[in-house]
Amino acid sequence: MIRKLLSLASRRVVTTVGPVLSVISGVGWLVLGAAVVTCVIGWSLGWQEFVYLGVTLAAALLVALAFIFGRSTYSVEIELNPLRVVAGDRALGRLLVTNTRDQRSGASRVELPVGAGSAEFIVPPLDSKVVHEELFAVPTNRRAVIVAGPAISVRGDQLGLLRRTVTLAESVELFVHPITTPLAPSAAGLVRDLEGQVTKTISNNDIAFHALRAYEPGDDRRYVHWRTSARTGQLMVRQFEETRRSQLVLLFSSERSYYASDDEFELAVSVLASLGVQVIRDGTTINVLTEDRELRARTVSSLLDDSCRIEALTTPFASTRDFARSATRRLPAPSVVMVVAGSLFPVSDFRSVEALFGQDTQTVGFRVEQGGTPRLSSINRLRVATIGSLDDLPRLVRRAT
Repeated sequence: MIRKLLSLASRRVVTTVGPVLSVISGVGWLVLGAAVVTCVIGWSLGWQEFVYLGVTLAAALLVALAFIFGRSTYSVEIELNPLRVVAGDRALGRLLVTNTRDQRSGASRVELPVGAGSAEFIVPPLDSKVVHEELFAVPTNRRAVIVAGPAISVRGDQLGLLRRTVTLAESVELFVHPITTPLAPSAAGLVRDLEGQVTKTISNNDIAFHALRAYEPGDDRRYVHWRTSARTGQLMVRQFEETRRSQLVLLFSSERSYYASDDEFELAVSVLASLGVQVIRDGTTINVLTEDRELRARTVSSLLDDSCRIEALTTPFASTRDFARSATRRLPAPSVVMVVAGSLFPVSDFRSVEALFGQDTQTVGFRVEQGGTPRLSSINRLRVATIGSLDDLPRLVRRAT
């Protein structure tokens, strides 16, 4: 019982005192600590100079208190134009600050985190309902999801001892898409027909006729071939070759040890995005998978948005084969499997992925080697394309498929 009361009391103390102590910055804590230490030393040793120094530091903290009081009376909006760009394109942002008070406001400071950096704006005194506009540029030289915001109002002294912040606007995301290259329609080697793709699997009911066999109890009489049955004197039924809709699985290895550099990893993401965009435009069902996520692939925009979030990582799987098995376990049998990886990806891993699927599945590997010579090699039914630059992709895709 006593322990519960102490725990409850400590939580209330933290809840009450926490917000008060949070306004003290790192520099403020350093000054406060120095003030206590110098005062203790000065009083214990009788050194007046240390006492004066401690009192001066404490006075600085007391003066700083005057700068953190006051209420924020602003309405703030963050606008990005556009919300989606390709790496290297220009993106601009706008911060709109409106004074919602019925009287003139004082000058204030607004901070806006943008990606890894932060922009600081000085808002001048504003009359009631007046809007102040600040423009800023967003760096988009690399693929990323850049978060602008939240915008915060900052109150504090010039020395940075105390700092009180109030959130004024929520964050806005800017998607910097990877660079892609256009591929020819159906360049991914997909079957596009109404019936689907014929496989070697025998089925009792489908479209592609295969052969006749003797009737067995339970067979559907709709498939009895009466003419042959009359000629042979026993019931004969049709057999069919199973047909499947074109289903493509696109596997991307994010394992950092397979890539020689960050630029090579970015090139691999561009290859992935280029293939995925064309498959979606062809109207083929596609699943795009990495070790830590499945990318949305219903539309081109959703695929490119999710490709912005791909990062190099240390794979939790023992091998690429394990990754492919786990990622495709609940998916329909694919007609085409494509694997995208870096220059340090072993060719044997492409073959291990191919071995997971049957003879009806075509497997194509894309080995990204920054600045390498583009080439296409074949190992039995497996084809591996080496991509040196994004410009090599359309030609090699046509040859590989």
